[in-house]
Amino acid sequence: MQSSLTRLALSFSTLLLSTSTILPAYADTGTKPATQAATPVPIEDFFSNAALSGAVLSPDGRHLAVLVSAKGGRIQLYTVDLPSMKVKGLTSFEDADIDRIDWVNNQRIVYSVADRNIAQGDVRYGPGLYAINIDGSGYRQLASNTYARNSTAGSRISQSMLSWSTQLFKTSSDAASDDVFVTETRFSTTGKPSSVILRLNTVTGLSKLAASLNEAQGWLMDKQDEVRIAITSTDTKETIHYRDNAATPWRKLHESDIYHQVKGDFTPAFFDAKGNFYVRAGHHGMEALYLYDLKTATMKDTPLADTPGYDFEGQPVHSEKKLLGLRFETDAGGTIWFDKDLTAVQAKVDTLLPNTINRLSVPQRSETPFVLVVAASDVEPGTALIYNTETGALMPLGGSHPAIDSSRMSPKTMVRYKARDGLEIPAYLTLPKGKGGKNLPMVVMVHGGPWVRGGHWNWNRETQFLASRGYAVLEPDYRGSTGYGAAFYKAGWKQWGLKMQDDIADGARWAIAQGYADPQRICIAGASYGGYSTLMGLLNDADLFKCGINWVGVTDINMMRDGHWTGDSDLADSYKKYGMKDMVGDPVLDAAQLKATSPIVQAARIKQPLLLGYGGADQRVPISHGRAFYDAVKKNNSQVEWVVYQEEGHGWALPKNNVDFWTRAEKLLARSIGPGNAPVTPGAN
Repeated sequence: MQSSLTRLALSFSTLLLSTSTILPAYADTGTKPATQAATPVPIEDFFSNAALSGAVLSPDGRHLAVLVSAKGGRIQLYTVDLPSMKVKGLTSFEDADIDRIDWVNNQRIVYSVADRNIAQGDVRYGPGLYAINIDGSGYRQLASNTYARNSTAGSRISQSMLSWSTQLFKTSSDAASDDVFVTETRFSTTGKPSSVILRLNTVTGLSKLAASLNEAQGWLMDKQDEVRIAITSTDTKETIHYRDNAATPWRKLHESDIYHQVKGDFTPAFFDAKGNFYVRAGHHGMEALYLYDLKTATMKDTPLADTPGYDFEGQPVHSEKKLLGLRFETDAGGTIWFDKDLTAVQAKVDTLLPNTINRLSVPQRSETPFVLVVAASDVEPGTALIYNTETGALMPLGGSHPAIDSSRMSPKTMVRYKARDGLEIPAYLTLPKGKGGKNLPMVVMVHGGPWVRGGHWNWNRETQFLASRGYAVLEPDYRGSTGYGAAFYKAGWKQWGLKMQDDIADGARWAIAQGYADPQRICIAGASYGGYSTLMGLLNDADLFKCGINWVGVTDINMMRDGHWTGDSDLADSYKKYGMKDMVGDPVLDAAQLKATSPIVQAARIKQPLLLGYGGADQRVPISHGRAFYDAVKKNNSQVEWVVYQEEGHGWALPKNNVDFWTRAEKLLARSIGPGNAPVTPGAN
């Protein structure tokens, strides 16, 4: 697959060079010389910023908007005229990067900005909102990127820039319109943040209220630009409100308990072009997609789509006139098409690119034969291509990480193993390429959350970096992870440091039994909840885990809930008061359990080599977690390394800090479970 993509990319680069209009990221896509194969892939290649970070087709399919790392490393906005392949640059920011983009209409683009050269602690500006025509005219800033609001507000219409809390919600379905819909955060009568929907003209900057509801936190619009669904929440209740159109009042459609769902509960999904309303609800223990009858307030008996063994969490693919297909994810991602022509196109593209998941994007009102393809896999970070449905030609545009040679990456496979109580645990196993796949040093990588799906069949920079250094990587989706049904999710409640931890240790022991892992060379690593699990793994299974890597990890459950004198976390107060009691533990009724599963209380027992990394600006797990634990553990452990990145938040945003941290991790692993720690085979020279 790498060689075929490379050949196509090289021919496309030659074509662009001949027109003297080349996108900056298109230039270096060739295969690395064979002499480099014996040397490790540089760590900087894994943790560099994306070179191509976005591509969106215009509604008519005649142009492509792309986000490319240009001179100076800044992400700039370019357009490609697809019939002629002529490239035009629209922005030249020196102090910001273009972030989110969308088409207002065939001639106008709306976008927000970010600054990927700074981390969370140094952020002083918001994303703003801007619009520009594809010929470079009509530039306008629509929303402020500072705390100040510069506007003249009336009862219905406001002019000039909206506040910096403004975010793009949806573009208009009217092909001739210059309008978009945005959300803006305001405060309700109770002082709680509340969201409103505004209709904003991107040429004049004029906006008017499209929808509001006291304490609204979420919205859903239909394909005719009517706001039909609003979602409000209290401490434990979530209410779904519905209206037929802007002239009718809101009415309660459904109310549910946020933490304890029952049969009949559902989550709004989308409206199709015909006005049909779809929801996600339970089906044989998993989430499935249903058609919902708004007149009778009932769901159809049979789901439109379900993914047995997995919750259906996919997204729709629409054209202006109909629902074309649904994206989904099981052990890997895919698309089911309801349109026979797109079914055929998918088959043709998959034949050309057989080793990747090929995600097709189609224009809303196509006037051309062009389809955007993003090809990605466990070893391919992602390449954008244009497919011509008339000629069958496939033309690569560029890759997200062109320095990564997929032929040197290591394959990832979904596996399943039994925990000690019989529960089946899904996990992804990555075996380093060229190492034989047996008796390897292993890193068990624990995902954060914990209430998320951690594993995906994709290119993961940390996983691939570790594999490039010779380590097998196991990524368990322990009980409590989402995506595998309600029972699996709830099996993790009140199991921090207990059965959730057993699942992780049982995964390592499964890898030993299968012959993949050397029992004397296994380490555990993770961030946030994964950092907590790393510490508990060193405590609960000291014979199994020979070292640990914890970044931004929770070190005490009570501190997570109650805070610390040096600062509280940004976890919602309602979650701390209500959700944590049921999901993690009651501070009174479960006091003994919470103490027994607190790493900081037992820090003196950890003797293994340990790397601790924290962000000075972390608001989710404040640095107090790390400092208190480091002070406790270092008294009895001389093999603890401590590093703080003062500007970073909950994870590392800057490549330099990722490189520094993982260089430290590489050295710790080499000392603890690297080649020098391999058992000597009797009789070997």
